[in-house]
Amino acid sequence: MSLTIGVLALQGGFHEHLSLIHKASALLSSKYSVTINPLEVRTLEDLNRCDALIIPGGESTTISFVAQQSGLFEPLVDFIKIQKKPTWGTCAGLILLSEEANATKKGGQALLGGISVRVHRNHFGRQIESFESPLQLPFLSSSDQSSTNFPGIFIRAPVVEEVLSSDVEVLARLPGRVEKVKPAGLSEAQTKDGAGDIIAVREGNVLGTSFHPELTEDARIHVWWVEEILRQKGLA
Repeated sequence: MSLTIGVLALQGGFHEHLSLIHKASALLSSKYSVTINPLEVRTLEDLNRCDALIIPGGESTTISFVAQQSGLFEPLVDFIKIQKKPTWGTCAGLILLSEEANATKKGGQALLGGISVRVHRNHFGRQIESFESPLQLPFLSSSDQSSTNFPGIFIRAPVVEEVLSSDVEVLARLPGRVEKVKPAGLSEAQTKDGAGDIIAVREGNVLGTSFHPELTEDARIHVWWVEEILRQKGLA
């Protein structure tokens, strides 16, 4: 059995994701009888070979524009929303996978959608205000190193301002930061409990993270995501 995991290679940190998929494959090779094939995705032919897809960090407006110019935009929407194949977006990828986005450039930008949230682009400020913060990620609880914080790297990162559907699962927050927008259905008092900004969400087949796991040497999230795909396919 083989699993082809594509990384959209139009712009951004796709090389880093490919490297960690290779690392995750090596870590999982003794556990599962599955061959994992990482693939750079630049064409419709590439996309059609994929069982799952990662949309990397980078510049969301540029990725969206190049996807439209190359004829990949609508096939990507079909991959995510119609075929419902596993898709993960990091930073810019999260923006593109959101149904709504604030603080976009003049004229807005086309979004692929897939996660019923509204995000705020560049929530933490400019490039020079990038930072790293240790993260507790409950969804990694099955990992052998689950007690070790994950190195969260935030570069012009978005956050989820509002969850638009009860189908969205909030997977992680950044401690010590309060949500900027009151989530629908909650009182004002409930939003000011210091729960922190939402930085990881999942809805069905689509996962989004504000931070950049690909810029670390830590493959735990990639391993977890691949195992989730294998479980969905009945291979784990």
